Amino acid sequence: MYPEEIVAPMKAQLTNKGFEDLDSSEKVLAALKRPGTTLLLINSVCGCAAAGARPGVLLSVEGTGKKPNHLTTVFAGFDIDAVKTAREHLVPFPPSSPSIALFKDGELVHFLERHHIEGHSGEMIAENLKQAYEDYC
Repeated sequence: MYPEEIVAPMKAQLTNKGFEDLDSSEKVLAALKRPGTTLLLINSVCGCAAAGARPGVLLSVEGTGKKPNHLTTVFAGFDIDAVKTAREHLVPFPPSSPSIALFKDGELVHFLERHHIEGHSGEMIAENLKQAYEDYC
């Protein structure tokens, strides 16, 4: 498990912009049961989370246009039980950190695995997500 002093600033990068920190299984289950659309970022300490995933999700919800009703995040290697619960709702995809999921009324409708994030800019990830918002939000 990663030390809190390492994880806290990476969590704050999202929570300071309105993302809900789902740090328990109960919070994950409640979030995924909400009506409407829910964006879930499985955050990570890796470079592709810093360079692509976090900037991408933040860019994707800026400005005008369709957006998810709920913005949420869990942290791999830190929120152990919460991440395990989240991943149970990402089947058939294997565990992947970072990863980004969009749910509509509790059903997974769009998913970016690590290999869709690694090596891609935040802008590219944001564009992918914005298209998913147009389709599902």
